[in-house]
Amino acid sequence: MSKTFRPYAPEQSELLPPSPREWLPAGHVAYFILDTVAELDLRPLLERYERELRGYPPHHPRMMVGLLLYGYCVGVASSRKIEKKTYEDIAFRVIAAGQHPDHSTVSEFRRQHLDVLAGLFVQVLALCQKAGLVQLGHVALDGTKLKANASKHKAMSYERMQQREKELAEKVAALLKAAEAADAAEDKLYGKKKRGDELPEELKRAETRLARIRAAKAELEAEAKAARAARQAEKQQAEKQQDGDDEPPSGPTPLPGHQVQSEADGTPKPKAQRNFTDPESRIQKTQHGFIQGFNAQAAVDEAHQIIVAQALTNQPPDVEHFLPLLEQVVENCGQVPQVTTADAGYFSEENLTRAASMGITAYVAVGRQKHGVQPPAVRGRMPRELSVKDWMARRLRTKAGRQAYARRKAVAEPPFGQIKQARGFRQLLLRGLKKARGEWALICLTHNLLKLHRAQATV
Repeated sequence: MSKTFRPYAPEQSELLPPSPREWLPAGHVAYFILDTVAELDLRPLLERYERELRGYPPHHPRMMVGLLLYGYCVGVASSRKIEKKTYEDIAFRVIAAGQHPDHSTVSEFRRQHLDVLAGLFVQVLALCQKAGLVQLGHVALDGTKLKANASKHKAMSYERMQQREKELAEKVAALLKAAEAADAAEDKLYGKKKRGDELPEELKRAETRLARIRAAKAELEAEAKAARAARQAEKQQAEKQQDGDDEPPSGPTPLPGHQVQSEADGTPKPKAQRNFTDPESRIQKTQHGFIQGFNAQAAVDEAHQIIVAQALTNQPPDVEHFLPLLEQVVENCGQVPQVTTADAGYFSEENLTRAASMGITAYVAVGRQKHGVQPPAVRGRMPRELSVKDWMARRLRTKAGRQAYARRKAVAEPPFGQIKQARGFRQLLLRGLKKARGEWALICLTHNLLKLHRAQATV
């Protein structure tokens, strides 16, 4: 053979041990994660280990945090996949320093310290601010629906629960009667000392389904009674105000998204549903149909698409998130955004009034507009007799309003595309509202980490 190739000897051992810093190209995000984790304040997490002196020495918390952050950066959230990556993926091996925590260790670490991991969102945001990536000139609010780790086909309406409860109760009674008859026949045939008292498998399954349905039905009924009591208290308060016997309530009126579907007598509506896999998830409407999931929210800064506030709920409406997100922006960043934009789902008179009192110039759509149809522009001083809705509609038609609102989609929607499309987070891994909130915070903070890494790489 006349052709000369580069030397290739897959079984050749290294003469000197290679340095992990030589395994990946300079500027790789894995090295950035290692350097960033070294700067994070993990004292609340480390203190938990200081209080526990028993057992074999655990893996270093900074290594475990680095593995999880890098995993979420590249769209790997499964603990089993992370364990596998520590053997097969160079970047994971660099972060783990040659160690291989098993999947149960990774999963348990995330479960025990999810609150601390979610709290790192503020620290990472502070690093972005320090790097000059947050300007708060324009902050756009938006939401997206994320699938829960549960199937919508595992949900059942209250009406169907009542039907199935009756059917299963009759089936259980019939099976018990048949089992008693079989026991009596076997006792007569084999004698009473012979075993034959085990329940049939079909009866076990029917009893289990009946118990789960009754538990879910009881939860819906309890929520409906609580909603009825809240409405009665609100009605009594309103009556007292009309009579002049009491002062107006200091807090805002409860939003529709927090109310449970119920009838006037405190029983759930027939269509009210409960999911058996993740009871805290809800049916959410999307452009592509209905999913079993959560409503994820984000406030995005225009300068570099940094997420400056985030939230997650199981309620479909967006309106209730407007003020909490703005307050979270102020708390996280220490200053008020100059301009805020949001679509029609966030509109309410209270939201606009409170935003104005905070010194924020808000542009919030008052309704859906037909695609490609632009209302005529307006000039001149704003009339005083307009309602809040008409005032905002006119404000959006001014030159400043049209320019600001035209930027909303370009600011708020790209982070969701990067999270769901580029990184693959269309479905949450953890179940339950509290854990889902922690995981969404992890997803948002790793989005900011990637933005920070890319910004530093271009310097």
